[in-house]
Amino acid sequence: MTMFNSSTTGPEVVAAFADRVAGKTFVITGASHGGLGGHTALYLASGKPAEIILLGRSLDKVSPIMSQIQETSAKTTVRFVEVDLSSLSSVRAAAAEIKSTTSKIDVLINNAGIMGAKFSLTPENVESHFGTNHIGHFLLTNLLLPALEASGSGARIINVSSAMYQFSPIRFEDYSFSNGTAYNAWEAYGQSKTANILFSVALAKKLAKKGIKSYSLHPGVIQATGLTAGVDPAAWPIVGPMFESKKIQMPKEKTVEEGCATTLAAALDPALDEYSGSFLDDCKPHEVLEYASNSSNAEKLWTLSEKIVGETFSY
Repeated sequence: MTMFNSSTTGPEVVAAFADRVAGKTFVITGASHGGLGGHTALYLASGKPAEIILLGRSLDKVSPIMSQIQETSAKTTVRFVEVDLSSLSSVRAAAAEIKSTTSKIDVLINNAGIMGAKFSLTPENVESHFGTNHIGHFLLTNLLLPALEASGSGARIINVSSAMYQFSPIRFEDYSFSNGTAYNAWEAYGQSKTANILFSVALAKKLAKKGIKSYSLHPGVIQATGLTAGVDPAAWPIVGPMFESKKIQMPKEKTVEEGCATTLAAALDPALDEYSGSFLDDCKPHEVLEYASNSSNAEKLWTLSEKIVGETFSY
């Protein structure tokens, strides 16, 4: 089992597995300065990877990370690819750009996400949390799969989820909350985080023969990131009572350094090889509620996701 725990930091994980970073290609969504994705990229840079591809909405928010990576590892190629994960056309364009210049991907880290936002729909009329946090990553991952296969057995796909998945299962018959009339921002966030977990369950099963592994995870509660900036102020008063009514223990807070550790363990730790499809917390496999681990739910979500993106993916 992994040697890490709740106080392990991202730099410690990279230092332990620097040989699994050197010469590799990493793709990270949501790599803005100050966020978990940006820090994850910075810590990886100390391991001297061949290439780090950073996806985000704004070059201005990512460019400070790019500069710091180059200062840490001058020989690492660093590229920015613009993407709006709520737009499937933007996701397709980003995937095409990556594949046109990158022959292989060793690790894909689906880190980007929104939380507690006001109700809105994506261009495909999908509730924005579900559309951005899951559907955008579902399409991106499947479009990049040939590059992950090209890296050979051992590629990994990481989906950053949250312990707040416990706020909602997948609302298969009404994933967009009756176009907002039944909307609860925290249930919407919870549904999208459940989707991240089930997506990893499905990927692990479908890609096992290809030697590609997938994990989902809870990074911890990290106040220093910008994730809470998009929370609707009206949503804050209801989150505490939801934890109480659902009897959910409030996740512990972590520093940014600690918050990146589980993502990096999922990406690098060979002790997790036999746990593909698992949800990780504090760098270790962690049991989740049945609705988030059920293989039939994972397959049902896969089929729904294919319907939304208008494309099928069989492996």
